[in-house]
Amino acid sequence: MAILFVQKTEKDLQMKKIAIMGSTGSIGTQTLEVVRENKDIEVVGLSAGSNVDLMEKQIREFLPKLAVMGNENLAADLRSRVADLPVKISWGMDGLLELASMPESEILVTAIVGMIGIRPTIAAIEAGKDIALANKETLVTAGHLIMPLAKEHGVQILPVDSEHSAIFQALHGEDPSQISRLLITASGGPFRGKKTKELANVTVQDALKHPNWAMGRKITIDSATLVNKGLEVMEAKWLFGVDLDRIDVVVQPKSIIHSMVEFVDGAVIAQLGTPDMKLPIQYALYYPERRYLPGERLDFKKLTEIAFEVPDMETFRGLPLAMEASRRGGSMPTIFNAANERAVAAFLDEKIGFLDIYTLIEEAMAAHQIKEHPDLEQILDAEKEAWEFVDRWIAAH
Repeated sequence: MAILFVQKTEKDLQMKKIAIMGSTGSIGTQTLEVVRENKDIEVVGLSAGSNVDLMEKQIREFLPKLAVMGNENLAADLRSRVADLPVKISWGMDGLLELASMPESEILVTAIVGMIGIRPTIAAIEAGKDIALANKETLVTAGHLIMPLAKEHGVQILPVDSEHSAIFQALHGEDPSQISRLLITASGGPFRGKKTKELANVTVQDALKHPNWAMGRKITIDSATLVNKGLEVMEAKWLFGVDLDRIDVVVQPKSIIHSMVEFVDGAVIAQLGTPDMKLPIQYALYYPERRYLPGERLDFKKLTEIAFEVPDMETFRGLPLAMEASRRGGSMPTIFNAANERAVAAFLDEKIGFLDIYTLIEEAMAAHQIKEHPDLEQILDAEKEAWEFVDRWIAAH
């Protein structure tokens, strides 16, 4: 049998090749900012839901081999716009699966929102791609499938969330068996300090005014409800193999400490920095190398204090509901996540009030019969069940 030797150019040997699932969203666009700053990353694939205008601009700038849109009509529109370029246009789940497993890429950045990210992430792992993970839902609902699969295929799961990246950095060179606690920090969101009665009539615009971070609409609402922090706790359990009793949430309003690890000897290692998502994105793409990143630096001469608070779990019930869902396990985390996803969409459309998000999550969980060790189809069935529950509740109210 003849062996074909392909001579690679110096450029090919040095270029890091990535695909981005969700390139027009907040994490996706910031990932492309990191690409612009570093001249040794080639973007071979991009996907977006519906933003054809921005996708066209991204294709013309980064010249990927494949671009994926949410549906066939959007793909047809994009295809006609970039007919002068050698890019393949695909759409839907088939397109995402193709993007995830394309042979040219080394790393898949999962910057897409929602459980739609699970199947492509599995496909990428099976194709031997490292995962720069920004899609919380993947581990929240399918961590019991994803983590063993990644181990089986020798694939790295590199966290992009600032909190999980902070823990990942604090653990670098440490023995995970020596972890005592994970301390996940929260800003408290735009309603920190308010009580339930004060939240009854808050508007979408109020909820989208995050004090520190520039994020997508859905995750910003999740931050306001503390659901996001609950999802992060659930995700950390799988990422770092630490049970819920050893994961605490502390409110750090200025978002300077991004999270901490306490070890068995009492030492606490924290990762600090200005709130800039490009840092964890770049760290995931180049791990274990650190690169220069332009931007503001912490000025400790001006930093007079770093204050902490205990999260208000009576008012912001997203966190305790997440903990309950995770403890009950099986398909319940999917119900929690999917009910929240549907409820947040309804709130953003001004169909329900802010506090109704909690009611919908709680009632969807109460109505669910848990399936232990769910496979992918059962996870997707649970998602559908939660969505239908939320839709019926909204229709009845």
